Amino acid sequence: MSKIVIIGAGAMGSAFAFPCLDKNHDVTIIGTHLEDNFIDDLKKNKNLHPGLKTTIPNNINVLKFEKLQNILGSNIDILVLAISSKGIDWVAEQIYKNFNNSEPPMLLMLTKGLGIYENKFELLVDKLERLLNSKGIKKINISAVGGPCLATGLANKVHSSVVIANRDIKVAKKISDLLNTSYYHTSYSDDLIGVEVCAATKNIFSMAVGASKGLCSNNANSEIKEKNYLNTASLLIRQSIHEMEIFTEHLNGKKQTVTGLAGLGDLYVSSGGGRNSKMGFYLGEGMTFSQAKKTKMEKITVEGADLIFEIGKIVKQDFNEKKLPLMIAMIDAILEDKKLEVKWENFN
Repeated sequence: MSKIVIIGAGAMGSAFAFPCLDKNHDVTIIGTHLEDNFIDDLKKNKNLHPGLKTTIPNNINVLKFEKLQNILGSNIDILVLAISSKGIDWVAEQIYKNFNNSEPPMLLMLTKGLGIYENKFELLVDKLERLLNSKGIKKINISAVGGPCLATGLANKVHSSVVIANRDIKVAKKISDLLNTSYYHTSYSDDLIGVEVCAATKNIFSMAVGASKGLCSNNANSEIKEKNYLNTASLLIRQSIHEMEIFTEHLNGKKQTVTGLAGLGDLYVSSGGGRNSKMGFYLGEGMTFSQAKKTKMEKITVEGADLIFEIGKIVKQDFNEKKLPLMIAMIDAILEDKKLEVKWENFN
């Protein structure tokens, strides 16, 4: 039995607790400083998680942020980070406060994203390591989870498959073995870069595939489009994988990772529904990003769009539209707030 602490009581953090519990680990979920009211409501509703449509078992400890210091002061085997990408600075500060005089436990990131630091691309795992190093914490072991796994499905024990990545393959295998259950199927990889790049960029390409119904023809009527747009969706998936391979290798990841769970698998699930795909649908129908956001998705986070605002200018600095025509079409549509225009002639 291992002691696993999950920071973040959102859908994925809470869902991740289920296979941990079923593997007979000691599991605690601690909410962030922004989730106190959420946890109060959770308790009032007998641990029924509104985002997961299921009840968190009583033998999973669910605690408010005020208990964080006490829990982190205990003997933890794995600290799971299930916060938003914008919370990386905050969680680095919490780790520093509690482990500034000792070595932190193994860190496992569920958070997906990619940023820019000193005009270069930076993985979230690298950002966390940089922040902790700057605070004097040098011995850090960070792993990440990639692959197609929707939180509600995981919490309801739908068969799901993920890849655990660490630069040290032995550590990746160790964590994979600790988490593998009859329904949560884990593999492992030493391509931390590739897994993280795929996890982030698939959000952009999910929007592109989501646009397929609107993009499939300039002439066909709506009935023909409805029955035949999958032709175009398949083309967009193929181009997405090709461009993800180019982008992953550019950041020194492995090309073959893209055609595995972290790339193709995650893209397939994400483009079949969800927020990125929905935004893509509206863009494909001819709406601008600002129009779609204001009239259709005003209070909904679109991770692919957020990523474009974060890295779009640097992507265009490093690549031209003949190299990454689909990705740059998405970047132009969102950064310039114009109708989506795909240059099909540049597709590979």
